[in-house]
Amino acid sequence: MGYQTQEIPVQKGKTSYQVTLSEDTQTLDEVVVVGFGTQKKVNLTGAVASVDNKKLESRPVTSVGQALQGVVPGLNVSIPDAGGKLDANPSFNIRGTGNLGTGSSASPLVLIDGVAGDLNQLNPQDIDNISVLMDAASAAIYGSRAPFGVILVTTKKGKQGKTSISYSNNLRWSRPTNIPDMLDAYTFAQYFNRAIDNTGSGEAHFFSDITMDRIQQYMRGEITTTADPSLSQNGNCFAFNQNSNDNQNWPRNFIDKTAFGQEHNVSLSGGNEKIQYYVSGAFLSQDGQMNYANDNKKRYNASARISAEITKWMRLEFNSRFIREDIGMPTFLKLYGDRFFAETTKLHPNMPLYDNNGHYTRNPKLMQLTSGGRSNTQDDTYFTQGSLILTPMKGLTIHGDLALRTGSFEHLYNVARVYLYDKNNNPIPEQWLGGDADLAAGKTWAYSEQQRETMITTSLYADYSLNFLEKHNLKVMLRMNSESYRYNNVWAKRSDVMNDNNPDVNTSTGTQSNGAYRGEWASLGYFGRLNYDFDGRYLFEFNIRRDGSSRFQADSRWATFPSVSIGWNVARESFWEPLSKWVNTLKPRFSYGSLGNQNTDSYYPTYAIQNVTVGSPDAGGRWLLDMANKSNIAGAPGLVSSLLTWERVYSYNYGVDFGAFNNRLSGYFNYFIRDTKDMVGPAQEISPIVGAEAPKRNNTSLRTKGWEFQLNWQDRIGEFNYNVAFNLSDSRTKITEYPNASKSLSTYYTGQYLGEIWGYESVGMAKTDEEMAKHLEKVDQNTIPDVTLAASGWKAGDMMYADLDGDGKITNGENTVDNPGDRKVIGNNTPRFRFGLNIGAEWKGFDLSIFFQGVAKRDYLLSGMVFWGVDGDAWSSTGYKEHWDFFRPEGDPLGANTGAYYPRPLWKSNQNRQSQSQFVQNAAYIRLKNLQIGYTLPKAWVHKIGLERVRVFFSGDNLWTGTSINKNFDPEALYQNGMTYPLSRTLSCGVNVTL
Repeated sequence: MGYQTQEIPVQKGKTSYQVTLSEDTQTLDEVVVVGFGTQKKVNLTGAVASVDNKKLESRPVTSVGQALQGVVPGLNVSIPDAGGKLDANPSFNIRGTGNLGTGSSASPLVLIDGVAGDLNQLNPQDIDNISVLMDAASAAIYGSRAPFGVILVTTKKGKQGKTSISYSNNLRWSRPTNIPDMLDAYTFAQYFNRAIDNTGSGEAHFFSDITMDRIQQYMRGEITTTADPSLSQNGNCFAFNQNSNDNQNWPRNFIDKTAFGQEHNVSLSGGNEKIQYYVSGAFLSQDGQMNYANDNKKRYNASARISAEITKWMRLEFNSRFIREDIGMPTFLKLYGDRFFAETTKLHPNMPLYDNNGHYTRNPKLMQLTSGGRSNTQDDTYFTQGSLILTPMKGLTIHGDLALRTGSFEHLYNVARVYLYDKNNNPIPEQWLGGDADLAAGKTWAYSEQQRETMITTSLYADYSLNFLEKHNLKVMLRMNSESYRYNNVWAKRSDVMNDNNPDVNTSTGTQSNGAYRGEWASLGYFGRLNYDFDGRYLFEFNIRRDGSSRFQADSRWATFPSVSIGWNVARESFWEPLSKWVNTLKPRFSYGSLGNQNTDSYYPTYAIQNVTVGSPDAGGRWLLDMANKSNIAGAPGLVSSLLTWERVYSYNYGVDFGAFNNRLSGYFNYFIRDTKDMVGPAQEISPIVGAEAPKRNNTSLRTKGWEFQLNWQDRIGEFNYNVAFNLSDSRTKITEYPNASKSLSTYYTGQYLGEIWGYESVGMAKTDEEMAKHLEKVDQNTIPDVTLAASGWKAGDMMYADLDGDGKITNGENTVDNPGDRKVIGNNTPRFRFGLNIGAEWKGFDLSIFFQGVAKRDYLLSGMVFWGVDGDAWSSTGYKEHWDFFRPEGDPLGANTGAYYPRPLWKSNQNRQSQSQFVQNAAYIRLKNLQIGYTLPKAWVHKIGLERVRVFFSGDNLWTGTSINKNFDPEALYQNGMTYPLSRTLSCGVNVTL
């Protein structure tokens, strides 16, 4: 490492050779993809990070986003709320939160070969390089589409040489990263009954003595029926609630599954001096992680890229890509996934999976999963791009690009009849889901949705490079580009499906409703870039862009966005020569830029829009017609401020790049400040006489500060090559302006750090009644706002709260920052100090890669039944093994536990479950994100069978997690307090073959 590899032919009879090693300048000459071009890494002045395709190779992932997590400091990849659900993909932000989401988005711009697209739909094996433009100086060339950074994806292209055919596969087996275990049915019943006893209300036990006896008999195998045959529920059905006696572990019933997936890739590339080509195809299939659901995802990728030299000064390039995603799952999981996990978390272990006759019972919702209807989506994306490149004179290059991206989306789903069965095996129509008339017992319907979208991107630019007086290098680029996007969506729904096995709007006979919506936007930009360097030592770059957006009215449609960056290659100065043996790269740099944000939630944010609802059975008004029919209605449009204008983002970046020991050691450090000004914030109050809501205004601002650090080491010891890469980043976002003069804690306020957790300070858990009594002599805890007190009052095993304001009682004061009562900031749930560590090695054909990823600091305040266990009454509570660690005094028949984690459970009381410091979780974690072991067969072996390269490998993702968060939770899947689709731990194997 650090020197060029040389091959010396062995001569017969010669026993010694003198080899002179030449310094490997590849690191210095490495080119990085930037906006509309490339630059030598050594000459970069902006904050740009690069990822090569080796980071994506052989990973058992279903999307590129999963493979990027932890790879680039400052590129934050977040698990979606839906967890590991097959139709959910990771989301990105660059350098932390960009805005409050009160009228616009702060997602980075993703460009695939220069055209906006979905990174997660790409075949990872088609990617050649990914560049992340982090600061305004590097992203300014993209103007109002890129105020929060850019992810540039360059796909592979053909190279001059003989035709190369490659095939790779990946066979994978996945299991959930975390499965919490329930208490067994008898212990669970004791837990619930104890919570009732603790309350002191005199309420009867939820589980009767008779049921407790039957549960024990069933667990001992003395009886086999899951409910007393003499008892009935819901008419003549077997009991399925608290009078049943099964012993289920519901989390394992639903997600304890090994899901199979497979991926196959084939590519063909090559060319000569005139024509180069790259053609590829891929297929991915992944089963879901849930039992009973039969959810599956299939993805098909095909691409072709051709480059042809027409003349010595003209080149034509063509790039085409097709992607299809098919995802099938139960309608319940697709439409009501959040509700499904909330409903099934309420299940008690004594509730039967099957009744005494072998039919599914009501509570697990298995009829809805298995026979209640299916959802099938098909998403097609077509991409075609043509480029004409002219080089009419030395140093001048002219590019003309035209790209068309079209998409078609289809969603078909139905709700089918579901049945319970009575004791005589007679079917009884059952409601599909409560609270919705469309889902009442016996209701069926079919739904069809179609959407088409089109984006046309055009671009024309020229760049001119000039070297003069030997040491002066100048490069100028001028460009214009346009984007035009439109979509059209139509849907139809009809009830009374004739045959649930063939559901369709056309085969339904009941009432129908339909709708449509469409939208479009366009942008036009002119921009220029000037690069200058003197002898590779003093570097300067200036960008300016003039953007126009259809999203704003004519008088504020256009805006100008400048940026500037400078750098100094200190290591190229003559005075540095004595140190160059040790430190051969040292480049401090600075950049500043401003950008506007046109990524508004509405395509028409400055126009008053009147919503019209066409009367149908599902929508409209009833005041003119009978209850069975509804009339057309229209609402008054909201007010729009004439002062509404662009959000502005100002970015400062201070950085340094370094390399030492012939670049065996290299890295960079960035410190940045990003100000988001004039964000769209909440409306100010106006008189109700106006008859409409007040208009939103540009009245909110944020400031994000943070830093990124990357360190790489690579070296060789004999035939052993190894490398280590470590990255670490952090950012915090503070609200610098918000219309909340009183600083109410019910909303955002000026000076707030995003992610703040407010709550009471816990004094501790009282070990005895005497300890609690002494505390209550000083502090009245009955004054906690909205508290539901147990009849037993405050006793041993209950929480004691600190009286921070000294008024002798626990209150929220005026619920403001200046008077919060006894609350304070007890944590912050913003992920801090995100890191990645990659260790790689190669030796005699064997290769090893170990990749760790994690978050070093994060607070999280969990709530709900998965955390607390008893969280109210029987239908908002559960009992996992972790919940058995609750306070029990000395001499308790269930066993003393005075050092418990949880306070005593209280039925229908929240006095111990207040937001408080003692139960703030440490949600930091470190995860073995990927472990990969491979072996490349010796060329002498594979050449004999006509192959160029054969590599076999084993790979695993999410193999281990180190965290101190409550064991019921995965630290990356905390949506709905853990009631979400599980993430996966995956083992895979495969082969890479090149002909």
